[in-house]
Amino acid sequence: MFTGIVTDIGTVAELDQQGDLRARISTSYDTSRIDMGASIASDGVCLTVIDLGPDWYDVQISAETVSKTNIGKNGWKVGKRLNLERALKVGDELGGHVVSGHVDGTAEVLDIRDEGDSTRFTFRAPRELARFIAPKGSVALNGTSLTVNEVSDCDFGVNLIPHTKEVTTWGEVAIGDAINLEIDTLARYVARLKEME
Repeated sequence: MFTGIVTDIGTVAELDQQGDLRARISTSYDTSRIDMGASIASDGVCLTVIDLGPDWYDVQISAETVSKTNIGKNGWKVGKRLNLERALKVGDELGGHVVSGHVDGTAEVLDIRDEGDSTRFTFRAPRELARFIAPKGSVALNGTSLTVNEVSDCDFGVNLIPHTKEVTTWGEVAIGDAINLEIDTLARYVARLKEME
């Protein structure tokens, strides 16, 4: 489990398409404190560490994950920067919201505009996911816990304060980009219970 609070920006250092896609991600995390098999959210995608070095870790990414995330839609390339978050430990502060790292799909960036010191991003979610997005609800976008401002059919908006843009890759996002979208777990269960009535 994660919180959607980004704690490092990593960089795709190597890519190797074997049976699955293997990626090496450089990081400023102390990799001596990362266990083999640990989960690290990389742009919101929960990936398992399969090898480690002094300032990098390797992950193996299945074709299913590539097809459901912006790994396939934007195509990770060497040099791409990623929002990183280590998995929660008992006693950690839950600063965002409960995030699983299981990306549901991608949202398209429709608009980016400054509003005071903040930046308003407008996205279009796939129709099958849009029903889970509500004003003042939570979403994880590229691994960042954000509050939804408004919703109109499949479109929704969020505001990012300058601090968020400085400590994440959001300052590099452009109109038309595919963004990893994980809907709020509570919204998913409420919708499922309603279907069962």
